[in-house]
Amino acid sequence: MSSAWHLAKRFFGMISATPLAPAERQEVGGVLGADELRLFDRLGVPDQRHALHVLRRFDAIAPRAPLHARQAALLHDIGKVDCQLGAIMRVVATVVGGRTESFRQYHAHEQHGLVLLQAIRTDVVTLALLRGEGDATLVAALRRADAV
Repeated sequence: MSSAWHLAKRFFGMISATPLAPAERQEVGGVLGADELRLFDRLGVPDQRHALHVLRRFDAIAPRAPLHARQAALLHDIGKVDCQLGAIMRVVATVVGGRTESFRQYHAHEQHGLVLLQAIRTDVVTLALLRGEGDATLVAALRRADAV
């Protein structure tokens, strides 16, 4: 999904993102375990805000989803914790692909996220959903929630 509209929407969302309010942090903390929450806290403000939006859209799409699926919604971009690209460079990376090492790392954030989550022993069902495996209905709901 790299249409100009999507890129513009993501860019302006990144530059206008505000830190999570205490009630929002509590919402995230009610879904993630302590280790996942520490990892989530390392995300930049725009990525935290995006993750919370994805969780809320996911909850609307799959209101009776189990906890591990809700965790996957919050953690789907966790591999961006080590991304050193700002808003403009993320757009550039999306447009030009993996031409530099930092762009390649940005594009590989899903695999990096799985490694980070495996290291802290995240639930195997959550990991499977993040790989696009397991309950096809939940996988589709996660993708739909992230694609808006």
